[in-house]
Amino acid sequence: MGDQSLHHVTPEKGWKGLVQNWKSDFLAAISVSFVALPLGLGVAVASGVPPISGLISAIIGGVVVTLFRGSHLAINGPAAGLIAVILSAIVTLDDGTGQAINYMLAATVIAGFIQVILGFLKLGYIAETIPSSVIQGVMVAIGIIIFTSQIYVAFGMTATGANTVENLFQLFGRLSEINPIIALISIIGIILLVVIPRINSRLLHFFPATLWVLLISIVVVYSFNFFDEHSIHIFDSDYIVGPQYLIGIPDDLSKALLFPNFSKINTFPFWVAVISITLIATIQTLAMAKAVDKLDPYRRKSNLNKDLIGMGIGTIVSSAIGGLPVITVVVRSTVNITNNAKTKWSNFYHGLLIILFLFLLAPAIQKVPLAALAAILVYIGFRLASPGVFKKIYDSGIEQLLFMIVTIIITLYTDLLMGIIGGTLFTLMVQILLARLPARKFIMVALRNDAQLASRKDGSFDIKVRGVANFLSIPKFNKLIANIPTGKNVHIDLSETRLVGLSYIERLYEYVNAQGETGGEVELSGLENHVSSSTHNKALKIHLSPSSPKLSPRQDHLRDLASKLNFTFDPQANWNTSYLKNFRFFEIRPIERKSNVLRGSFSDQKVQWEVADVIFNEGAAFTAEVFHTTVMTLRLSDTIPMFVMEKEGLFDKIFDRVMAFTGYKDIDFDMYTGFSSKFLLMGEDEEAVRAFFNQQLIRFFEDSPIYHIESNGEALLIFNKLKLARTDEVQKMLEFSEKLLKRIESRTLIEKATGK
Repeated sequence: MGDQSLHHVTPEKGWKGLVQNWKSDFLAAISVSFVALPLGLGVAVASGVPPISGLISAIIGGVVVTLFRGSHLAINGPAAGLIAVILSAIVTLDDGTGQAINYMLAATVIAGFIQVILGFLKLGYIAETIPSSVIQGVMVAIGIIIFTSQIYVAFGMTATGANTVENLFQLFGRLSEINPIIALISIIGIILLVVIPRINSRLLHFFPATLWVLLISIVVVYSFNFFDEHSIHIFDSDYIVGPQYLIGIPDDLSKALLFPNFSKINTFPFWVAVISITLIATIQTLAMAKAVDKLDPYRRKSNLNKDLIGMGIGTIVSSAIGGLPVITVVVRSTVNITNNAKTKWSNFYHGLLIILFLFLLAPAIQKVPLAALAAILVYIGFRLASPGVFKKIYDSGIEQLLFMIVTIIITLYTDLLMGIIGGTLFTLMVQILLARLPARKFIMVALRNDAQLASRKDGSFDIKVRGVANFLSIPKFNKLIANIPTGKNVHIDLSETRLVGLSYIERLYEYVNAQGETGGEVELSGLENHVSSSTHNKALKIHLSPSSPKLSPRQDHLRDLASKLNFTFDPQANWNTSYLKNFRFFEIRPIERKSNVLRGSFSDQKVQWEVADVIFNEGAAFTAEVFHTTVMTLRLSDTIPMFVMEKEGLFDKIFDRVMAFTGYKDIDFDMYTGFSSKFLLMGEDEEAVRAFFNQQLIRFFEDSPIYHIESNGEALLIFNKLKLARTDEVQKMLEFSEKLLKRIESRTLIEKATGK
């Protein structure tokens, strides 16, 4: 059947990795570049700088940063999360001389130097000491700022308010000023961004949705002749269209370069800009790098301090010639990973391709309307500040929602730096009140974080945590676990903690997953006598009195089903889900946790199975979409080929031939057209997959409900829809799986009998 583990052989590093994997890295870089081009232009325009500044950042992020950074599959360049801080720096540094952008570039150069110093001093952990709800609040505020500033551009209007809040409220009173031609471009763009990712068609996914927005918008530009300024009469009114609504890139690209002006270096606003850019860029770089590590199918970990050095060097070079700061960007990194990149050189190739696109496509870029870029950014801004973000935070505790809202309000009325400082101080104040300790003692206890490490004779370790465990305690915890080898079993006792904050718990579960991936297990105990405002396992916890959990109606039904059929049922959340990452579906979809676990076996086949509710993320770190689904895993007694089988999309058959040159191929069976039209079947070893899917198995699938079924060679992953299954659906999944196993068992017996 071939080597089932080839997919998980870690690629070589350095020049050897470049030589061995250049083809897959280059093909991935092509897809990344298609995404990076429109996003780079959009981020620059929204930041108040020339469009080419975003492309300079993408080029430097690829060509320069790759040589210095400590990550593997991340893509580097400009990011929407920095729009607000760049805009703020330009506004506060504007002295009427026309040098505001140059002053901002100078502040960015110094911010890059500070990042390099932080990296050399190994101080990357500083970003971890900011409460996660505060960071989320800042990201939501950034989303609101992006949305508010770009919705005016999307409608062909100019914002006139003194701040973001004022502009947001003024919008509703100025709807009569909307230019319908400009708005048409934006509305079409937003529809494409929403609809294309939800259509199951590789034909549409050949280009990213953002590139489709640009392509379609150019058609509208030609239709209404934006190249000559003129008015169009619609609804008894005249509306102006013209080249002022198009992206401005000079024909001579050397004239587009800008250079820093350090004459404001002795002013307070200059250093506020420096600290703000440093802080936001560092937080985002470290957060995104960790998010990308979770997507890496080879389980590699970034050297975060080395990453800071790389981003700092990239930011210095980029801003020295008029570019934006360089950070790790998770959307483009996700595209990189899903397109089978193997090493860091895909980031290098993406930088080279942006240079190529810039020189070859400059005439086409000049025909892109600003409204198309505004549509992309309005969509990004909404995703950052969507109602789902508020619900997700609320689910982890009402106090977390309060922390986030206070941070948002402070940020919108002041700036990002004050938002972080104010939100952190407010979080600290509330935690002090909840812990019922004097402020000075609380801070001292949190910083000291009385945690003790002890080793056992069997090679495992015990950690006893006492007092306060919050965001201030994370550096001490990191230093403690650095003394524990990977792959070891660890028991962490939190029974003597007075308060355990959400940020600290998140760090604990990062460690749970990290140890799990290296073969160790981490057991958390001692939180039984802590209470919280939410049932979420990561909610802030204070030690008051025992609380008895109450089962939901669905959990009652699952418990009854388990009792009736003699299965085990565990409603508690379980964070050790590393085995699920052995399936292709979860390789790029970080799993938060599983719960409501049913376990049992099919006695006649001696196959252990598990059904569990799983929470996983898909998409960018701060804009990730959260899914709750019910999955079943079956640990097989014999090895079978690795494959993935799911519902066939509408246009996929047509597109199969177009995609054949990339090495992708849907495995069809000419004699079983019903099966081949119903299912998309993929596998690395086509011959082995064809041999496995015999007539009996194919007929079974033809007559059965459609499930996503995946084999990693030793186990099967089965689920239906990306939602929680009802009790009757769980029962049907069990019945389906048992019948499927009987078919697999019978074909295995035939193989053994015939000696195949």
